[in-house]
This record gives sequence, C-alpha cells and structure tokens, in this order.
Amino acid sequence: MLRKTPLAAALMTIIAAPIAAPLYAQTAPQATSQATPADISPAEGTTLPAVRVTGQADTSSDFQPETSSVGAKVPTALRDIPQAVVVVPKSVMQSQAATSFSDALRNVPGITIGAAEGGQIGNNINLRGFTARTDIYLDGFRDRGQYYRDTFNLDSIDVLYGPSSLYFGRGSTGGVINQVSKQPTLKKRADVSVMAGTHDRYRTTVDLDQPITDTAAFRINAFGQDLGSTRDVMKSKDFGIAPQVKFGIGTPTEITLSALIQHNRDQPDYGVPPLNGHPAPVDRKTFYGFTDDRTIQDVQTLSARIVHRVNENVTLRNETQFSHYSTEARATNPAAVLTGPLGTSTALTNGNYTTLPLQSLYVRLQGKDRNINDHSVYNTTDVQAKFATGFVKHEVVAGVDLSHETYSNQTFTATAPGLPSNTIAIVPLLNPPYNNRPSNVRELATNLAESSANGIGIYANDTISLGDYWKIVGGVRWDRFEASIHNSINAPSYATQTNFYTSVRGGIIFQPTETQSYYVSYGTSFNPSLEALTLTNTTQNISPETNRSYEVGAKWDLLGGGLSITQSLFNIEKDNARTQTSTGEYTLDGDVRVRGYQLGVAGHITNKWQVFGGYTYMNGVVLKAADGTTGHTLANTPRNMLTLWTTYAFTPQWEIGGGPVYTSSRYAANTNYVSVGGYTRWDAMAAYHQKKYDIQFNVLNMTDKKYYDALIPSDGGRAVPGLGRTFLATLNYRFF
Repeated sequence: MLRKTPLAAALMTIIAAPIAAPLYAQTAPQATSQATPADISPAEGTTLPAVRVTGQADTSSDFQPETSSVGAKVPTALRDIPQAVVVVPKSVMQSQAATSFSDALRNVPGITIGAAEGGQIGNNINLRGFTARTDIYLDGFRDRGQYYRDTFNLDSIDVLYGPSSLYFGRGSTGGVINQVSKQPTLKKRADVSVMAGTHDRYRTTVDLDQPITDTAAFRINAFGQDLGSTRDVMKSKDFGIAPQVKFGIGTPTEITLSALIQHNRDQPDYGVPPLNGHPAPVDRKTFYGFTDDRTIQDVQTLSARIVHRVNENVTLRNETQFSHYSTEARATNPAAVLTGPLGTSTALTNGNYTTLPLQSLYVRLQGKDRNINDHSVYNTTDVQAKFATGFVKHEVVAGVDLSHETYSNQTFTATAPGLPSNTIAIVPLLNPPYNNRPSNVRELATNLAESSANGIGIYANDTISLGDYWKIVGGVRWDRFEASIHNSINAPSYATQTNFYTSVRGGIIFQPTETQSYYVSYGTSFNPSLEALTLTNTTQNISPETNRSYEVGAKWDLLGGGLSITQSLFNIEKDNARTQTSTGEYTLDGDVRVRGYQLGVAGHITNKWQVFGGYTYMNGVVLKAADGTTGHTLANTPRNMLTLWTTYAFTPQWEIGGGPVYTSSRYAANTNYVSVGGYTRWDAMAAYHQKKYDIQFNVLNMTDKKYYDALIPSDGGRAVPGLGRTFLATLNYRFF
C-alpha cells in the first residue's frame, strides 16, 4: 500500500475540499456572523445546530470565534485573514480551568514551551519552531516584560501564524500572540470565582462591570492565588488587578482607559539535567535548588485608546501604552553533571553519556541571580477607510507606530567557599537535599547591561474586493529601529545599531460561498541583533536576519455555520540566520526552515456538543550552519502536535468534557544531543450549571502521565517535568 506523508495527505484534503464543502452547503443553510433573526426562517432555526445572532445570543460559552484583530489590527472576520489564526476564547479557558497563559496556549498547535534561560524569565514561547519571547502582545501592543502572565482579565488569546512585520514591526518569525483584555460594557455584572485543588492550590477571581451612565461603564477584574505543585518545593503566590473605564459606548467617539497591575512571587524551576541523551531518570518531584529561591515580579501597564468614527466608512484611532516590568530573581539551576562530589570532578558533556550508576553522579548548582527592569512607551495612530474605485472595493488600514524601550539587567555570581566560581553547591543526582542557600555563599555583582531603543514604523494595508468571490490583500511597512547597549564588564562595552527594513504582505482569497474561503499568502519579517535589547558579542555589526513565509489554506463553516474547519500548508525560512564560526565570530550564512501542515476545528457538532482543537505537523531543519548543526532537527520543534477539547451538555444543567494534548519527541537544542520523549496528557471536566452559579470539577493529567513540559537548551539541554495528576473544584457565582 502506498503511504502518504502528512504533507501529501494535507494537500489532497485541501484539493478535495472544494468538492466536499458544497455538499455541506446543499444540506445545511449558509450562515455568517452577521446573521439576524430576519435572515433565518423558522424551518431553518429548527434544524441548525448553532444559530449565531450578533448582539442577541449569549455566546459566553461558545467555542467558535468569529473575528480577530490580530491579523489586521482591526476586528476582521477570520475568513478574510489570509493566514492561519487560532483564537482561544474565554469559554475554552474556563472550561479547562486554564488560569495561566502557558496552560491556555496548550490549545494552540505549533506552540511549545521554553523555560527560564540566561537572562530570560517568564513565558518563553516557541511558535512553529521559532522563539516568540518578544512576540507576545497585550491589546495590540508588544508585552515585552519577562513575567508569568495570567488569564484573569482575558477575553481571548489570538495567535497569528507566520512572519507578520507588516503590522508588528521587528520579530514575528513564527507568528505573534495577542492577549485580548475584557472590556467594560453597559450590562451590569458581578461575578466571583473560587477554586481549590489538590497539592494546596487555591485561587479567587472577581469580575465587576458597572455602567456609569447610558454611554459609560467601569469594569474591574482581580485575582489572587496560592499554588502548590506536584514538584517538590515549587510554589507561587500571585495577585493582580485590572481596572478599566470606557466613555462614549455606542457613540462616534469612544475613550478607554485601562491598567494592569500584577505581582508574582514564584519558585523558579530550572528542571532536571540530562543523562545519556535524555532527562535524568529521577523522580519527577526532584528539585535542584534551594528552598529560599524566588522570582519576584511586578508589572504596571497603563493604556489609553481613542476611537473616533468620522462616518460609516472612516474611523480614526490613537492608542498609547506605558509599561514597567521589574524582576528580582534569586534562582539556582542544575548545571554540569559530575562524576564525583568535588568541584574538580569530571563534568559530563554532549548529552552526558555515562555507564556510571546514578548514585555515583552529582550535580553542580549555579546561581542565576539578576535584577531586570523593562520600560516601554508605545503609540499607534491609524486610519481605517472603506471606499470604492469603480467596481473595486477597498478596505484600507494605514498608520504610524512609535516606540521607546529601555532595559537593564544586573547579573550576579554566587560562590561557596572551596568551590569553583559561580558554584553554590554540589549535590547528589539522586535525592538532593532541600535547604536554604548556605549563609557563607559570597555574592558578587557582575555585568550590568543597559539598553535602549527607538522605533518608528509606517504601514498601509489594503483589502481589495473584486466582485463577490475574490479578495486581494496587500500591504507594505517601513521600519527604522535604532538600539544601543552598554555593558559594564562584558564585551562589547558599547554597541549601537540602526536598522531599516521594508516588510511586505500579500494574499489572494477566493470565497465561492459565504461558508468557504481559500487563500494563498506571502509575508516577511526581520530580526535585528538587538531585537530583545540584549546582545551576543560579535553580532553587533551584522544586519538583521530576515524571514519569509508561504502559505496556502482553506477555511470552511460547516453544519449551517456552527462548525469552523481550517487547514493550511506552510513554509517558513530564515535564510540568513546568525551562526557562530570556529573562531567565535557570527555570520549571516545560516539557513533554517520549517515546513508543515495545520488543521483546526472549533464550534458545535450539535447544539449540545462542542469541540475545539487542532493538529500540526512541523518539519524543522537546520539547512546550513557554521556551528556543526547542519542537517539537525530544529530545537523544541516536535514533528506532530495534537490538542482536542470537547464538551457535551447532556441536560441544561449538566455538562461533561475532556480531551488529550499530544506532543511527539523533540530536541532540547539544535545540537540534538538531548531529546525528550513524546507524551499524551488527558484532562477531563464535569460541571453543574444554574442561573446564578456553576460548580465545576476538573482533573488535569488524569492518567498521571510523567512528561516534560518546558525545555532549556543550555548545559546540553534541561527539561522541566509537567504537572502530575491534579484535581480542581471551582465555584462561579453571578450576583446579576
């Protein structure tokens, strides 16, 4: 039998779709997100699994998103975005009891998690094989702080795949992730949620929405949590508050003022070291560090938005955001694996292969102490205009982005007497002791890196409608990004760069019916050396890396519009990647490529049965590199990923749900010395709904599967064990 590769099977499916989709259209009425009661006959209303009525139906528990602003900076129907987009709505996060940013992103195929590394703390995300650490956004503005994000104030998380510098400037090789905040409304609400779980997990959230006048409202969301873990020692105590006020709701001019204030005190987790090419076979509870390690983070973000609708065809918008992020980290990581308990013992390398028994091995503990401060000011002014030139219709978005960013990172070394520099202790690989950091450790301030950057971007994008079936999307952006860095000790002592780059985006969309959309697209992006306001020596004089993406896909609304299916084939290539030569210099002669296929599903199969999920196949390879990794598989890029969440309301009050998350094996670094095995994690839920309250039970990792969640490429490749079986009970109470 002839076997098809995932890419070949996907291509055949996309080609066959134009034949299959009309069959659905013939058996179910066509529906769009703009449907009104007058558009649906009684007969149709009785046969549709899901009737979507804008402004009328309660969609708070609906898994099927209709629009996203991540693909065009303004709310746009997903079918009109010529790129793959995944929108994780609040209803999915609530159903899964997903309270952290990382947990919510488990619903997004193609995303893998990195962990604390070097000067980076907080959410470290890989998207389609490329780092997205600086490609996380909050309401359209870069959220570049290094902190652990929460979902308490989010309506959705929108993910746009592929290079997208047209709207977002530098970065976005694999795509961008935008957090969409809850907004004040004219509907009064007061919701309180209380959660308790095994392993001492406690959490409370509050959501208050209060109309002030007929056109103004105030909303405030808050949370507090005290979380234990299935890992020894690990714990976190966090709280946050997000007030917002909105004036002019429903009038031509709307003004929104908002803030995010969050405080985290978490236990840093640098995972377990590798042994014989895999994570060391120790109990997953094992913790390498000290009980008084901590990461203290404070976030303050202030935003102002003014939207003025000149008329039904022209809208002006101006947005400003001020952000400050501070991090105090006193952390410890398991570094080299040693063959003995002394600082002079031989260190294992290259995957740490050895025939020695586990009880003969030791781990060097190193300090990762640092104080980090990030500041940023962003301003965007744009105009959205609709007009026609003859029979051709245009929807134009044009604007100017301005930014100023600063960054400082003071690092420290911590050394215990009689041990090598920056070594705090040497502990057994098996059953390391859990103690406070020794009092005789000498801490010394080392390098202070101070950076700043100024950016300006001018962009325009036009969506051209040619008749009823065809749309052409085209845009261009010019960026000037100027950055400088000063190091007190490290080289270079001072460096500055000014980069100019022109990004483009183009796409052709064919929509034969209101339930079908087929597209091809092309996009570019760029990555300066000082993109994250940090710099590796010898990279200061080289040009930005550039990326390009090709994508072909299809988006369908089936079962009367109640179920959305998306498919795409993609190719992302960075053909001038930075690589290090044998002399230590960096050049732009590397070539990295990720090809793959993606499938997504969201919505109703019946009016009681909902699904949300996706699958991706990624073939990430280093095509060319001067560091000896040519031909290797790209780090943290599994070939196959699957996520599926489904719920069924078998009575108006009772609902059950669950589903798997599958990730195949992956490498911790491009060296391919250390790999982490694939896994399938199963979660489940049951809920009882009443008008005033919900009671919900969740089981995370129902089979207590041992797996590794986050990967760290340094020291050969460390891996952080995932959460063990955890039971959660949640009470949601609505006062109105």
